[in-house]
Amino acid sequence: MDEPLPPAPSPKRRGGAASPPRLGEGLGEGFSADQIVSHLVALAFAADEPLDLADAARVLGARRAAVETAARLLIERPPLGLIVQRVGGRLQLASAPASADYVRRLRGLDTQARLSRSALEVLAVVAYRQPVTRAEIESIRGANGDRALATLLNRQLIEEVGRKGSVGRPVLFGTTMAFLEHLGLRSLEDLPSPPSPSEQPGHQSV
Repeated sequence: MDEPLPPAPSPKRRGGAASPPRLGEGLGEGFSADQIVSHLVALAFAADEPLDLADAARVLGARRAAVETAARLLIERPPLGLIVQRVGGRLQLASAPASADYVRRLRGLDTQARLSRSALEVLAVVAYRQPVTRAEIESIRGANGDRALATLLNRQLIEEVGRKGSVGRPVLFGTTMAFLEHLGLRSLEDLPSPPSPSEQPGHQSV
C-alpha cells in the first residue's frame, strides 16, 4: 500500500519564518458583515472624532459597500447601553438615552445647561430646514437670531456646512453630531415629523 503524502510545507519568507497575513487580507468578498461590524465598533471606540466610513474601509481593506452594510447593521443593533449616531459618511458611539443621566453623574454633570427659548427655536429651524442661512432663519422666526446662533455654535450643536450660491454667498448652517447626542438620536431620520405651519417658530395667527 502506498504511504500517504506528507502535508505541503507552509510558505516561507526569507529567513525561514512563515509569511504573516497582510493587513486587511480577506476583508472583502469572504469577510462577513458581522465581522466588519465588530471592527467598526473597535475603530469608533478608539477614534478621537467621528469615524469616517471611507477611512474605515481603507484601514480594514474592505469594500466601501461592505462597510456601509455593516454600518447599517450596527445602527440597527448597537452594543448594549450605546447608540450609534451617523451624519453623512461619519458615525460615532454615544450613550443610549436611558443611560445618559448616569453618564452625566459619573462626569459630574448632573445639571445640564438649558437652552433659551430663542436658541431652541433657531435649533428647530436649522434641524428641519438645513442647510439654511441666517437670513432664512430670521425670516422664518420673524426675529433676529444672532445671539441664538452664537450660542448654538459655541455649544457645537450647529456648524457651518458651506455657502449658498447666491449674491453674497451667505453661510449655510446644519446640525452636528453633538446635536444628535443632545437629543439622544441616531440620525436626522429619527427626528419627529416637522410641526405644522401654525406650530412653527415665529408664526402669527391671523
